[in-house]
Amino acid sequence: TGPVVNGRLKGDLVLVGGGDPTLDTDDLAEMAAALKAAGVREVKGKFRVNSVALPFVKRIDASQPDYLGYNPAVCGLNLNFNRVFFEWKRTASGYDISMDARTKKYRPTVQIATMRIKERDLPIYTYRDGGRTDDWTVARRALGKKGGRWLPVRKPHLYAADVFRTMARAQGIVLPRVTEAAGLAKGQVLVEHKSEDLQTVLRDLLKYSNNMTAEAIGMTATAARGSVVGSLKSSAKKMTTWEASKLGARKSKFVDHSGLGEGSHVTAHDMVAALSRLGPNGSLAHLMKPIALRDANGRIIKNHPIKVHAKTGTLNFVSALAGYVTAPDGTQLAFAMFMADEKRRARVAKNDREAPQGANAWNKSAKRLQQALIERWAVLYGA
Repeated sequence: TGPVVNGRLKGDLVLVGGGDPTLDTDDLAEMAAALKAAGVREVKGKFRVNSVALPFVKRIDASQPDYLGYNPAVCGLNLNFNRVFFEWKRTASGYDISMDARTKKYRPTVQIATMRIKERDLPIYTYRDGGRTDDWTVARRALGKKGGRWLPVRKPHLYAADVFRTMARAQGIVLPRVTEAAGLAKGQVLVEHKSEDLQTVLRDLLKYSNNMTAEAIGMTATAARGSVVGSLKSSAKKMTTWEASKLGARKSKFVDHSGLGEGSHVTAHDMVAALSRLGPNGSLAHLMKPIALRDANGRIIKNHPIKVHAKTGTLNFVSALAGYVTAPDGTQLAFAMFMADEKRRARVAKNDREAPQGANAWNKSAKRLQQALIERWAVLYGA
């Protein structure tokens, strides 16, 4: 917010988020190096963080267990898909544990997330909001010799600021403790990072099914259409209205943009109607990943005459597949399949939702049925 004079920034340094869901530790390292290249050696004012580009969402679906990495917070400044890596290794005196913001290049430890080991059987993890920190505990008996897993971050803006401080320090720039900035940020732009183009981000979203990315893109799209994004739920309501008016949906209802919340509903009829209207040669179809067909032993059948481009969707005892099929004669079909065992899903205890018994086998069976239906349709409706 001030001039740079002889290497000193005479004002505040503000880390501003623009809603990019793909920002990672490597990007922050590059920004820190660019800040040094811009001549900054010292900050005389405050180090502030601004994340007001999107509303703060503490978790996508409040009914999910706290420790699931696919249910993080979302805001205008996100990092590493808002996940932190917890790693442990048994030693002679107990365990060495760490919480870090790892990527392929870097593994900076973080202060925003803490972990303590507790003597208990269950629950495996507990979470407490520590104000400026995410405070976790883990049951000792759940830890083996060594291992690691991603945990969700509930304060993404502070997480990003924490990592940026570390990366700046590696460049010889010591930043003060971060404070939150309210309202729109003003001042000179010293360093800027831009995400990949939207088409690339969307293609990766459809390939990897990242919930946080879906929510960030969805809320950004709502804002881009001129609507005030007050909350995730209100943004999802706008998407419901948009789908009805643009794609002819009759019974769809969304409470988020990822589909994680059980309050969202879409029928196979509405999905096929939308896919048909967009068309197999439209912009959506080109973003969808190819789905390989497999033999009875699960091996990919190379050069299969039926081509499938689709989006998968998986929950416990739920399997969805929707997209386009090209039959051997070139006939193009739009399809949607939603399969579920609602009774078995309802019996899964909250703390068992990460990997309930029987879910993996059920999912494999559902995928075999999906392929059988696709092969049948290609024969039935192909010329």
